[in-house]
Amino acid sequence: MLEKHKLVIKGREVVADDWAVLRLDEGADAATVEVPEGKVIVPLAVWEAQKDALAARRPLGVWLPSDTPPDALKGQLDAFDVVAVDFPRFSDGRGYSIAYNLRMRLGWKGELRAIGDVLRDQLFSMQRVGFDCYATRQDRSIHDALKGLTVFSETYQASVDNSLPLYRRQVRTPEAA
Repeated sequence: MLEKHKLVIKGREVVADDWAVLRLDEGADAATVEVPEGKVIVPLAVWEAQKDALAARRPLGVWLPSDTPPDALKGQLDAFDVVAVDFPRFSDGRGYSIAYNLRMRLGWKGELRAIGDVLRDQLFSMQRVGFDCYATRQDRSIHDALKGLTVFSETYQASVDNSLPLYRRQVRTPEAA
């Protein structure tokens, strides 16, 4: 099944989405499923089963299920233009760790997209761990979801989006003590 969003949040704006996400129907074989032409983000299982046929294809994206460690893509990231992480339920937080590790451990610099059950309340935290594109649930307003990126004006902890914790960002003067 090909899943297509009309709009996504990329950076901090709503833009037209030119990618489609391939999802396997139940019982479908990753080795024999047909990958349509165009900009397609394939499941990791399809990439692994059809790597020889897909390796020369550009543009191409891959998506990781929430129960797959990012190391599954180690040494293969150059084959992709987009890496996506699936959130099967909004309450499944494993995708945050996957994103953080893709950025910090594996050095992924390209587009990192959140797909699946992505809601406004998650976007601020998602950007903190390295997501820069969000395919939000289609039954919700994407323009309202965009506001989720600016819910907080300051953060205490260091993360992908700011490597210094707040106490290291504050200028301390003798007069302030």
